[in-house]
Amino acid sequence: MSTELIIATVLGGLTIGSALMVVLSHHPVRSVLYLIVTFFLITANYVLMNAQFIAIVNIIVYAGAIMVLFLFVLMLLNLSKEDEPRSSLFMKVAAALAGGVLFLVLFAALKDAAIFAPQLATPHDESMGLVKNLGHLLFTKYVLPFEISSILFIAAMVGAVLLAKRDKQIIE
Repeated sequence: MSTELIIATVLGGLTIGSALMVVLSHHPVRSVLYLIVTFFLITANYVLMNAQFIAIVNIIVYAGAIMVLFLFVLMLLNLSKEDEPRSSLFMKVAAALAGGVLFLVLFAALKDAAIFAPQLATPHDESMGLVKNLGHLLFTKYVLPFEISSILFIAAMVGAVLLAKRDKQIIE
């Protein structure tokens, strides 16, 4: 086995392990900390794949801004067991629908990956991680998954606004 394959396998295992800990941890702050570790491990995977631009953007946007936002929100919410929302049929259907759309986006993005089509794997290319190539692929070949993910982001923002508005109405 080559050294690069061993490093990729170890990084992949650590990434999956820390991502599982995000979901399985019962304490919200610990979940956020595991999510930070997951983002840093994903960044290491990007560097290993010669995608330095995506690695830097991942550190700046996700591990930096988004994680700080999550920690502040968790500290301001003052979560307790009594405040947890009740699970309803509508919430379960909405979660299943959002999960299905996310699965569709992942499937569309991975359908041409080396896992599903080994003949498409190319030797190591120096221009592989350039922003120009990324933008060209994103807005030509992967435009549908890109637009579907934007709809998911808009739905998440609307949900956050509705949750914040509901809390203000209860306070008043």
